[in-house]
This record gives sequence, structure tokens and C-alpha cells, in this order.
Amino acid sequence: MKNSQRTTTRLNNKTALSAAMLGASALLIAGCGAAPEEPAGTSDASGEATEATVDYTGCIVSDAGGFDDQSFNQSSYEGLTAARDSLGIEIREAESQAETDFGPNVNSMVTSGCDMVVTVGFLLSATTAEAAEANPDTNFAIVDDNAIELDNVKPIIYDTAQAAFLAGYAAAGTTQTGTVATYGGIQIPTVTIFMDGFADGVAYYNEQKGEDVQLLGWDKEAATGTFTGDFESLANGKTNTENFINEGADIIMPVAGPVGLGTIEAVEEANADGADAKVIWVDSDGFLTVDAGNEFILTSVMKLMGEAVEEVISTDVDDNFDNTPYVGTLENGGVALAPFHDQEAAVSDELKAELEEIQAGIISGDITVDSDASPES
Repeated sequence: MKNSQRTTTRLNNKTALSAAMLGASALLIAGCGAAPEEPAGTSDASGEATEATVDYTGCIVSDAGGFDDQSFNQSSYEGLTAARDSLGIEIREAESQAETDFGPNVNSMVTSGCDMVVTVGFLLSATTAEAAEANPDTNFAIVDDNAIELDNVKPIIYDTAQAAFLAGYAAAGTTQTGTVATYGGIQIPTVTIFMDGFADGVAYYNEQKGEDVQLLGWDKEAATGTFTGDFESLANGKTNTENFINEGADIIMPVAGPVGLGTIEAVEEANADGADAKVIWVDSDGFLTVDAGNEFILTSVMKLMGEAVEEVISTDVDDNFDNTPYVGTLENGGVALAPFHDQEAAVSDELKAELEEIQAGIISGDITVDSDASPES
């Protein structure tokens, strides 16, 4: 729990903020992505609202995908609400609709008295660094970025190449056409790390089995591939997927947040016309988070962001905050391959056993998973 000295210091810091920053906050509260006028409390077992039991406010700012992106924003937000329910803290949220919302949203969280501000996504790095430097008595955590070196910023990062390696191997072992594909939203490290791992998993399958499964959409060595250029356009995701299917791919992994819903739509339509295409989701277990077409999801490359956000807030509540990066790996359960759910029958028992062996090999270090975007663990 926060001691009185820290609380007093933070209050003094808040009152010292400039009029310009306060003005930005007012604009936000009147417009997009505003924090609730009244902070949310906890809920009891009956669902009735209760008063917060800890003098602490945890806050979160999404990137442009929003909290209903069925991906990393949503998972991170669920971590905040889990902290509310388990710890009895208050929470506030600011949902960004565009990159221009980042600064006002983060500033609004600071001026509203947040003890910790969680920002979600690599694209919020510069905004987070600026706000953290200006407000040294407010703690920050940023998901999917490790570029900020400040005492009050905790990076939450993931070696998703490890779990994506398993997904690539699973795709290569499941494809009926001998061709699989992946594409990204924006070409940034938190996207390409998935694509690197996926490519290596396909290559490892080919090496072990003497096969020649083809990968469309990403050349790891050249660091070139297919990208939509955004994390919003479902139409772009659908077009990319249709092109891949036309080129023979029957398993597609979009690494593009909500854009991946366009892949789901394209696969649904292709399968209605007689194809047997499948999707590999990323960030969350898509079978559980995607509203329609989830029966075509082979598996998902998961980053357990909710658990990490809840853990980081919990340590801050206990006054044990530090800026050492949290690195999610297969070994600590921060990343994982999701169950096959409705696609269980599509994956042989032999392949499942091989995936277990490969995971053990990655954890032991016997199998090296390498990406330029992988964090040091």
C-alpha cells in the first residue's frame, strides 16, 4: 500500500502541472477516450458495486486499436480490471482512437491522480517517456516496449518468437496445401518478432521432416514482407488473406490486432466455397476472444498480458515497484501456444507430442529461437 509520504509527494507533483497540460486533460474528458468522471470501484460476488478498499488508482491508455480489439489492448485492460477485483483498487481508462490521442490521454491519467499509468503498445513509447520524465513521482508501465530507461517506467515485454516458433511448426505440420502465410500491421519489432518465430518454426519443420512447406508474407533474412500499414483496416486484412489463399496458402497468421478480423472474414468466405483454410491468432486466445469464425482458428500465439499487468500493479500497491523489465517467455508462462479447441482433430497426436518436445527444447536452450526483436531474458 502507498505510504503517506509517497502520496503527499504525488499530490504536490500533480498540483504543479502546467495549465496547458490541464487544458489538454479537460479537452480529453469532454471528448474521445476520456477517463470516467468517477473512478470505478470493485465488485462483490453478486456483481454489486463496492467501495475501493485500497487508496490506489491504476490507470490504462490504449493504442489506436481500443480496448475491444480482441487482442493486446483488451488483454492488458483485463489485467487492470483483475487488479481492481483482486486488490480493491480504483481504476481509470482512456481509449485512443488515433495516435493524436496518445498525449492527451496519458496526460489526463496523470492529472486525474493515477498512481500507475499503464500504456499499451510500442507506438506509445515516446509519449510515455515524455510523461514519465515530466512526472517522476508517478509510476508507469508500458506493454511491448523496452526503449525507456527511467526509474519510474516498468517495461512489460515478451519473447513471442518462442511461442510463434511452435505455431510455425504446427502450421507446417497441419497444412494440406504445403503453403502457409503471415502478414503484419505495421513493420515494428513487436510485430516482426512473431513473424520471425513463425518463419523459423516452418523452417525447423522442413529441416526435421525433409519437407518443403512454403511461407508467404515474410522473408526473415531480408526482413521484408506483407504489411497493411495500420492496425485498423479489416478490409486490408481481408484482401491480404484472399491473395494468400489464391496463392495456395491454407493457414494464415495475421499479426495486426483488429485487422486480423478481416482474415477471419476471408477464411469464412473461402471455406463456404469449399476451401479448408485456418487462422492462427496472436496476443490472446482467439478462440475465446473472437466473436465469429473462431471455429477456424487453429491455435493462437498468446502473450499473457493480463497476468503481467495485474502482477506489476500488485507490486506497486505493495510499494515494491522497480524498473526491471518483465520478460514473458515459455519458461515463465508469459507466452504460450493456445489449445487447438475446435481444430483438435486437425492436429495429429504425433505432432502434439513433437510440439511438447520442441517447447521443452526451447526452454532448456537446446533449440535456439532467434529474432532481432527478442528481448534479453
